[in-house]
Amino acid sequence: MDEQESRRANAAESPRPRRRAVLVAGAALLVIARPAAATPQALREAVAAFTGGATPRPGRVRLEIAELVENGNAVPVTVSVQSPMTAADHVRRIALFTERNPEPGVAVFHLSPRNGRARIATRMRLATSQQVLALAETSDGSFWQASVDVIVTLAACVES
Repeated sequence: MDEQESRRANAAESPRPRRRAVLVAGAALLVIARPAAATPQALREAVAAFTGGATPRPGRVRLEIAELVENGNAVPVTVSVQSPMTAADHVRRIALFTERNPEPGVAVFHLSPRNGRARIATRMRLATSQQVLALAETSDGSFWQASVDVIVTLAACVES
C-alpha cells in the first residue's frame, strides 16, 4: 500500500463522516420533534374538556397580565375570582389557557374553602402574541371566564 492509498484508507475510517451524519440526523430529529403551536380549535377543545362542555360566562374572574410583554419567558399572571369561599359557595378550580402555545392548557389550580380567597399568582411562558384565558369553576358547577389579548415582542416557546 503506497502513501496515497494509506491516506484514503485512514480518511475512510475517520470519525468525521460519522459525526457529520449524527449531527445531520440529530438536527432533522429536532425539526421533526418540535411541538406545533396550539390552534383555536385545540383551545376550544381544552376549554370544553375543563368545563365538561358547559359554556363559561364572562364575569367574576379578574385576569391580571400585561397587555404588552417584552419577553415571553416568564410572564407574571394573577387570577382572582369573586367568591366568599365558604363551604356552600367557593371556587373549586382556576385554569389558565393560551391560544398559541404548544399546549393550550397551561395550568389548573385546585382550591377549597380553606384557601380563604380565590386568588392565584404564577408566571407563564408565552410563545407569541396571543389570547390568554382564565376560567374558574365554582361549587355550584358554573364556569366563569376572563381573557386578555397579550402582545409578546420576544417569544419564549418553540413554535413551528
